[in-house]
Amino acid sequence: MAPKGWLDIHGHFTIPKSDEVAQKELELFHSVDFMVYEPWRWTPEGQLPYLDRANVQMQMLSYLPRTLSALKNANDYGAQIVANHSSRFGLLLALPTDDPEACLAEIKRGDAYPVPNDGYATITVYNNVSLSDERLESVWNELDARKAVVHVHPDANKKGTDGRPSPLIDVAFDTARTATDMLYKGVFRRWPNIKWVFGHCGGALPVLSGRLSLLGAESWVPNPLNLTREEIETTLGRLYVDTAATAKTGLAPAIKMVGVKNIVYGADCGVPCSTDATMDENQQDVLDTERSMFGEEGAGVIAGNGWNLFPAAAKRAEEGQKGK
Repeated sequence: MAPKGWLDIHGHFTIPKSDEVAQKELELFHSVDFMVYEPWRWTPEGQLPYLDRANVQMQMLSYLPRTLSALKNANDYGAQIVANHSSRFGLLLALPTDDPEACLAEIKRGDAYPVPNDGYATITVYNNVSLSDERLESVWNELDARKAVVHVHPDANKKGTDGRPSPLIDVAFDTARTATDMLYKGVFRRWPNIKWVFGHCGGALPVLSGRLSLLGAESWVPNPLNLTREEIETTLGRLYVDTAATAKTGLAPAIKMVGVKNIVYGADCGVPCSTDATMDENQQDVLDTERSMFGEEGAGVIAGNGWNLFPAAAKRAEEGQKGK
């Protein structure tokens, strides 16, 4: 039996910061057209009341700073949060995918945490290195052997292409481009045991998956690995996606691409582009879409799908619920 409550795979956090650092971050937001007007801070104590209201029993946390020292500090702080709240939070260990050796070292460090991390967090293009880059083969070899869950987040910090912040629409295309490049470079083929979870209902990928299927193996498309139409469809169907901030119109195409069992709930919690109101509406959109596609008996399936990906987290959640 899965624990009661939702598992949210898509939660962000930040480390404690000074007023000066918070102000500099606010200025960086403005430089990429992200018009928030208050410095952003996050605490687990501030997060838990929302999780309770939203019936989220556990949230997976991720944070991917762009320097190795900051990333390691973030992983250590995230591990401390999980150790203090082991039935409410899990950690997706951030991987510095511009440096394969550093990735392998972080993976090993995560094993030694008091509560080992539950999965791994990546960005589509980290410091100008894409997840499709062949230099990452040693990393994927290790994670494939572990049958790891790898969450893929788009680069939401870069400047948008049209004067609006990238989290509005650019992230959807960033996700689709990266996943397509991983497909054609054989990443999914060579490491089939990794459970890849793409954020925001897979961005634009599900909507474009039919186009990839129809045209992707045609003779005019560069295809050095000789992907067939069947392989394209099967490979995309094995991926996972989360529901973050996109369920109203993105969930149905995602279900068509990967099936309802490979959809996991994500709230996009812990960032200034998400509010309690937008997360509540997106959560309701998940339920409404389930009802419209599968009837009343189908509502709530996605809420619990994430527990299947994280058995150790499910056990911690169950133990926490028994202790209440």
